[in-house]
Amino acid sequence: MNEDTHSEILLHVNGVKHCLSVDNRTTLLDALRERVGHTGTKKGCDHGQCGACTVLCDGRRVVSCLMLAVAAEGAEVTTVEGLGGDGELLPIQQEFVRLDGFQCGYCTSGQICSAVGMLAEYAEGWPSAVTAPGSEPVLDAVEVRERMSGNLCRCGAYPSIVRAVLETAARGEVTG
Repeated sequence: MNEDTHSEILLHVNGVKHCLSVDNRTTLLDALRERVGHTGTKKGCDHGQCGACTVLCDGRRVVSCLMLAVAAEGAEVTTVEGLGGDGELLPIQQEFVRLDGFQCGYCTSGQICSAVGMLAEYAEGWPSAVTAPGSEPVLDAVEVRERMSGNLCRCGAYPSIVRAVLETAARGEVTG
């Protein structure tokens, strides 16, 4: 192994530490799927355009196909497998199921991770591109669509995804 192109890293994934030796060019997505075994994170376009690989890194949304694994060292990475706990689904996951916020399911893990991240951003008062300048964001369908626009669904489950996000937010139960 060439030491110039490999690094020993410690990844914190869903609360578990993983010591890995990785090629410096290994993406976080590939490390999660191939080295850690978390296959809920999907490889879609591999260009950061579809959002299927969205995970949370220190609570913020990232497309893991564009982030190098070495850049995630020291961060807390949360995949769809790490959401919820004790076999319980988060309220947002429950709403995705209840409202049919998925069809084929391929994008669902990225959609759910993105929804958790965007609801946290909204709760912190972060504006989006559709938030009126100088005003507080108002979470409505337009705002949700804009904030979730980095996550594509080829099946067209967008209306149900937007409803799931809005209904979860209305109850104030993002993370349980």
